[in-house]
Amino acid sequence: MATFLYKLGRLAFRRRWYVSLIWVALLVLAGAGAASAPKATDNFSIPGTEAQRAFDLLEQRNPAMKADSATARIVFKAPGGQKVTDPKNKAAVDKVVRELNGPQVAAVADPFTAGAVSANGDIAYASVTYKVKANDLTDETREDLKAAPTAGRDAGLTVETGGSALQSMPEGGSTEIIGIIISAVVLIITFGSLVAAGLPLLTAIIGVGIGVSSIAALASALDLGNNTATLATMIGLAVGIDYALFIVSRYRAEIAEGREPEEAAGRATGTAGSAVVFAGLTVVIALAGLAVVNIPMLTKMGVAAAGTVAIAVLIALTLIPALLGFAGRKVLARKVRKAAPGAAAEDKPNLGTRWARLVLRRPVVVLLVGVLGLGAIAVPAGSLMLGLPDEGSQPKSTTQRKAYDLLSEGFGPGFNGPLLVPVDVAGSKDAKAAVDHVATTVKGLDNVAMVTPPAFNQAGDLATITVVPKSKPSGERTEDLVHAIRAERASIESKTGAKVLVTGTTAVNIDVSQKLNDALLPYLALVVGLAFLLLMVVFRSVLVPLKAALGFLLSVVAALGAVVAVFQWGWLGSLFGVEETGPIMSMMPIFMVGVVFGLAMDYEVFLVTRMREAYVHGERPGQAIVTGFRHGARVVTAAAVIMISVFAGFIGSSEPMIKMIGFGLAIAVFFDAFVVRMAIVPAVLALLGRSAWWLPGWLAKVLPNVDVEGERLQQRLAPAGTVADADPDPDTVREPSRV
Repeated sequence: MATFLYKLGRLAFRRRWYVSLIWVALLVLAGAGAASAPKATDNFSIPGTEAQRAFDLLEQRNPAMKADSATARIVFKAPGGQKVTDPKNKAAVDKVVRELNGPQVAAVADPFTAGAVSANGDIAYASVTYKVKANDLTDETREDLKAAPTAGRDAGLTVETGGSALQSMPEGGSTEIIGIIISAVVLIITFGSLVAAGLPLLTAIIGVGIGVSSIAALASALDLGNNTATLATMIGLAVGIDYALFIVSRYRAEIAEGREPEEAAGRATGTAGSAVVFAGLTVVIALAGLAVVNIPMLTKMGVAAAGTVAIAVLIALTLIPALLGFAGRKVLARKVRKAAPGAAAEDKPNLGTRWARLVLRRPVVVLLVGVLGLGAIAVPAGSLMLGLPDEGSQPKSTTQRKAYDLLSEGFGPGFNGPLLVPVDVAGSKDAKAAVDHVATTVKGLDNVAMVTPPAFNQAGDLATITVVPKSKPSGERTEDLVHAIRAERASIESKTGAKVLVTGTTAVNIDVSQKLNDALLPYLALVVGLAFLLLMVVFRSVLVPLKAALGFLLSVVAALGAVVAVFQWGWLGSLFGVEETGPIMSMMPIFMVGVVFGLAMDYEVFLVTRMREAYVHGERPGQAIVTGFRHGARVVTAAAVIMISVFAGFIGSSEPMIKMIGFGLAIAVFFDAFVVRMAIVPAVLALLGRSAWWLPGWLAKVLPNVDVEGERLQQRLAPAGTVADADPDPDTVREPSRV
């Protein structure tokens, strides 16, 4: 592989104009496709769950109900001491209701005729049902909904709006730009050259531009959700900068040793580029593996992000060498350009070298401190509570959250999360009696505040009952109520012949959580297993991939512990803009496992490949660790800081899901890069010594030798009779057992 990539790098260097124009053309084409593409619909489904079967049944038997159509609630509260039924206030409410019209509005329920007034008369709400889904609402319809409360507010009422009709693309916040600026500063400090710092940023932006534009162009055809592009941007930008950073860094090292720019570009692509390919493959495997969960939204997010990572790899292997052809020696710092070739290699031991030597002297201490420290941070993960975000998790300043709180105040906390109970009476002899029996049974259960009269479909073979719990939607008591209704299913069917299903926000949350829990172990087995095999091919070792996988598990559990502490317990919540604590998003654990595993393997590949390269070329195991840190520690540190900055930038998002993901990924990269890869990994390798690179003879014959460390490339390029031609095979040479 190294030889092929070496030739590819030199070709891209020589044909730099053609390569650059091809990538610019792809960016323009993707942008044009995005600009002309129709809007995505953002359907959410969870195949194989009871909640989804209930939605499908409603859509099939009672399409007029349109359970997935956009809805809105306009909530009114009278001034202190007054009631919404007072003539003046009632007139203001009526005026607002009359303004809720338009071609996409299906129906508006007047609060006074629908009985939507609280017991004490100070709060009421008007329900609006639309003909289309939330993502299909026009800007004009949304603006009408936002403008409608004005008349009520002018009359002195408190008027707030909630519902799916207000759903929109999440706002990123200025911290995303700050993340990119921090990345630029880190690159300038790392390279000491504006040209070298600019290359990773430029190529990452081009790659993300192509990836995100392609997602936008295909969003409608593939039914991609709003958050898909955000995730692709987050991951694509981070890995795009990192992959380019490693190749540019290796190019600078080759130039500093006196090689011509074209040769340096070829060698950099052949060696660092090999690591980029395998690092990218681990990320792609982890993201594409989310399909195992069988939740379409999660699958599409993973595949789209994986596609953006693949683009980042291709750009690093082709566009970076092409741009290096334009930059030449300008990627070096000015003082290095003025120095004689090879002089930079004689510098005194850098920080990476000194740190590696310190770890080699105290490997047991470093290992214990790292493991125990992450173990302590992981403790909160033991109290992890899962849930789906609703309007109760929105910032308190938003109208959705204010409407949510007003409804809780006027009608009880369970009003914001009613349960839909479709009753299939096609097999019942007396449909009305069967439905009445279901309603009576549900009313007798604990934690039920209200059961609405059943609403039959036109054919009379399906009735829908709405159950309002006494507890809030995300509460454990509401979850217990869902289980209790489902537990009565067998008894109801045996007595009446009616089939009962339960859906609604809480039911969907329960089913999603269960589905994710069931998929977690198979997903871990698939992703870790495939990556383990991949890393065995890369490092030609059994223990190094095993160590990498165990280190990843430690960092991801610690990251989950930090997420629970901040978003569920509220520790330092104000620092990260967390206004409301609550359950952790159901998809967070499996999502973090997928994304963090892929990113964790990046640093494993980049750092340990350099150690493997030194070991293959004859160095003792301990010295190989030092060599790996001397050449890779600074760049890995810069890459980690950049990735943390990019992810942390999304903490400023207005979308709770994106905020949580940004924080989780940023803290996970911090733990994995600086604790696991920079401390625990060298400590374990120091304790293992030469055993770290052990591979059974039979397995060595079976595994393909992809030459990721560039040994064959070095032998091919070295003059005949030099040391490179006689490099020993580490699988046969007897090394001293000491580190």
